[in-house]
Amino acid sequence: MIDNSHWIFGYGSLIYKVDFPCLESRPASITGWVRRFWQGSHDHRGVPEAPGRVVTLVPEKGAVCQGVAYRVNEDVLAHLDFREKNGYQRVLTPLHFDDGNQCQGIVYIATEHNEAYLGKAPMTEIAAHIQRCAGPSGSNQDYLFRLAESLRDLAVYDDHVFELESLLLANKK
Repeated sequence: MIDNSHWIFGYGSLIYKVDFPCLESRPASITGWVRRFWQGSHDHRGVPEAPGRVVTLVPEKGAVCQGVAYRVNEDVLAHLDFREKNGYQRVLTPLHFDDGNQCQGIVYIATEHNEAYLGKAPMTEIAAHIQRCAGPSGSNQDYLFRLAESLRDLAVYDDHVFELESLLLANKK
């Protein structure tokens, strides 16, 4: 029997919003990438006039990005391609599992070469941007808070995400 399944690596909303059938899910990591709120979102967490900020992966030598890997059937890829349409592309990468095994997987990455890419900015600026944006999928703050909570649930520390969370929580006081 031919296995037409694929492993998908989730590092942002795919960690907490699993709106697709999966055959299996496991904590996993990829190397050489860091999670950053550098991608614009005019279709989920913002609007064209005021795009929100969502995570993408940025290359960084020696870095490890932890998340969740999902094994999905081939037909799920069309749904994920649509969901990740705003500047994200499929990239093949080795996935590393906690048990020491690894396999080839797919990760959606928005590079600096797409129209919606917002890029690096001071953390206070990124936090203020996230605080004021919302879109069809909800507030940009909710995206950040849910991601931070999901990373904690996985026992994953991400200084970029948690610093932004702290800045937003301080602004709420």
